[in-house]
Amino acid sequence: MKIKWAETLKQSMHGLAESLGDLLVEGFHYLALFGIGGITAWAAVTAFLQMIEKGHITVDDILLLFIYLELGAMVGIYFKTNHMPVRFLIYVAITALTRLLISDVSHHQSPDMGVVYVSGAILLLALAILVVRYASSNFPSVTPSKGESKSASSSRSAQAEAADTD
Repeated sequence: MKIKWAETLKQSMHGLAESLGDLLVEGFHYLALFGIGGITAWAAVTAFLQMIEKGHITVDDILLLFIYLELGAMVGIYFKTNHMPVRFLIYVAITALTRLLISDVSHHQSPDMGVVYVSGAILLLALAILVVRYASSNFPSVTPSKGESKSASSSRSAQAEAADTD
């Protein structure tokens, strides 16, 4: 036979451990987001200053700045909604491949099969964006989390939809 006060103590300890764990995870989450955001901003400013120092800017440089912009937007959206915008990762990949393609063609002057491969990869990523958009609009995955009211859940759902639209 269990003693009632022991069961109450067990539940209290479990609640305290869960609260402390949630606090530590949330703290790490925010620390990591601020770190990633700060490093992204630092890299963008450094790249921009190098462009100014160089005295001219190429399409490669502009695409690099777009990559930093997309990474910053991705961090901001994740910070606000706690949802990883997968489409932004795909946009970064498309921009990086486009940068590679432009750099390769402008420096080597002779397009080869590598251009076809990179172009095919860009096409596949564009199709992946279509699939992700279709899936997120027809099969939303936002569900209320533990302790969250229905209105808070619908507010988060609206934020996620707003983050998912272009």
